[in-house]
Amino acid sequence: MTTVQATALEASLLELIRVTSTVLPDDVVRVIESASQQEDQGSNARYALDVICSNIGLAKDKSQPLCQDTGSILFFVHVPVGYDQLAFQDATIAAVREATARGYLRQNSVDSVTGGNTGDNIGPGSPNIHFHQWRRDYVEVRMMLKGGGCENVGDQFALPHPKLGGRDMAGVENAILQAVLGAQGKGCGPGILGVCIGGDRASGYAESKEQLLRTMDDTNPDPLLAELEERIVSKANKSGIGPMGFGGATTLLGCKIGKLNRLPASFYVSVSYMCWAFRRQGVDLNPEGEVVRWLY
Repeated sequence: MTTVQATALEASLLELIRVTSTVLPDDVVRVIESASQQEDQGSNARYALDVICSNIGLAKDKSQPLCQDTGSILFFVHVPVGYDQLAFQDATIAAVREATARGYLRQNSVDSVTGGNTGDNIGPGSPNIHFHQWRRDYVEVRMMLKGGGCENVGDQFALPHPKLGGRDMAGVENAILQAVLGAQGKGCGPGILGVCIGGDRASGYAESKEQLLRTMDDTNPDPLLAELEERIVSKANKSGIGPMGFGGATTLLGCKIGKLNRLPASFYVSVSYMCWAFRRQGVDLNPEGEVVRWLY
């Protein structure tokens, strides 16, 4: 990668970070605005969603973070065969440092042993970059900022479970709903769930987060999972938990479910909870590192 390409790539990644932090994707805005209209006028739920809608507009207009907690910095990157992933990593680190200096990202990376803050969001596991090769001639970068509050209320269940059921879809459904019940008003709801059925403890959680890269209005290609997604949202929204736990009809905005093969001895259900500030964005980059398309 030439110096010119590296400079262009860093500039593209910096803009991706800015937009991800400050501008909620249109598909997310639409479901939040629709949910607001479903809540009763004068209710706490309606008030909470109206404040959220105002916050979305102000953040975009002022180019300021949607939430004070700019969260874990996650990149999901597809690159052509032979692409210089080390150069991409260097450009990403430089872009994260600059984004932090400009205030697009909070100083959010803390040493887990000493408690010291690095001050620039750089350290082991930050940023977190997931590389995948593909046989295409361009780079695809999807970014997610996942706040600590919603990360805290994610959950993982091993089936069979004495209270949730066996290794079947009924047990899976009960496990997902238990995660919603456990979250209550925490995690800055209304939330969006990313779920993985199967895998091991690590791969299941990773896949559950990748499910959150899907658009809010897509349809799961697996009809059984598509039905389960709809059923989870419907049942959760009858729970009465509502936005921020204030009560109401909007506990979940969406649910995205994937699956991985598992070992015969294990059956995990991994649930990643995303807050209403569903900050994910993506770009396609040409060989020069320039943005040619925004993905959301």
